[in-house]
Amino acid sequence: MKKRIRVFILLVATLFATVNVVAQESDRLEGKRSIASGGYNFWLYTPDGYDANAGEAYPLIISLHGASLCGHNLQRVLRYGPLDAVSKGMRIPAVIIAPQNPGGAWNPSKINDLLEWTASNYNVDRERVYVLGMSLGGYGTMDFAGSYPDKVAAAMALCGGCSLKDQQGLGDVPLWIIHGTADRAVGISQSKSVVKKLESAGNDNRLRYDWLPGASHGALARVFYLKDTYTWLFSHSLSDRSRSVNRDLTITNSSLTNVYRSIPPRTTRLLAK
Repeated sequence: MKKRIRVFILLVATLFATVNVVAQESDRLEGKRSIASGGYNFWLYTPDGYDANAGEAYPLIISLHGASLCGHNLQRVLRYGPLDAVSKGMRIPAVIIAPQNPGGAWNPSKINDLLEWTASNYNVDRERVYVLGMSLGGYGTMDFAGSYPDKVAAAMALCGGCSLKDQQGLGDVPLWIIHGTADRAVGISQSKSVVKKLESAGNDNRLRYDWLPGASHGALARVFYLKDTYTWLFSHSLSDRSRSVNRDLTITNSSLTNVYRSIPPRTTRLLAK
């Protein structure tokens, strides 16, 4: 327990450090193509200090984009999300994979293929695998977490929904659903439907949700640039027997407004090897 607390404190402390030398960032980002037959192409980011030979295991974040970034140009995936946050100075002490969906719904099995490949080839802590996504990626987040709840330490789904017929697997995962009430692209009813199904089954002990008054669809993209987003994710682990959800942190309209004003321009270019 004490060791896990020390690791968590270290992760939080390194989230936002002033970045003075950033040219090396591009050396830690790789474009991966045709890794698995029929799978997704994806970006793979390793954090500052990552050493493949050292044996230290890092958390893994799976980032799922929305429909606007679908296609076959992997550069599009860098437009927003955790990798864009890194390019703007945020230090996220985790391995990050950001696949590109060519079109249609996210496929949980294909996402799992990327998880398994990454865990087999990089120093990844399987107890600390996190998934977050927005819009279509919010659907992908819940579809994946609901399909593989035993592999996900925590999930955050932004302005999405769930396509699974049986959504009860989501009750096994610390899950934070956030949706704006003024979302015209994906109605808030999509998130509320998931909440209702879990609550009706008495399967909502690990669920938390926030409906942000007046927030539009695009406003939720700012969540990726909040320190509290990653602090919340990292506070969970599969090794926690109770699998309780962290309810101490909050994300509000004010949070999104303040981070929008403080987001700097890109401090480095993230380029594929």
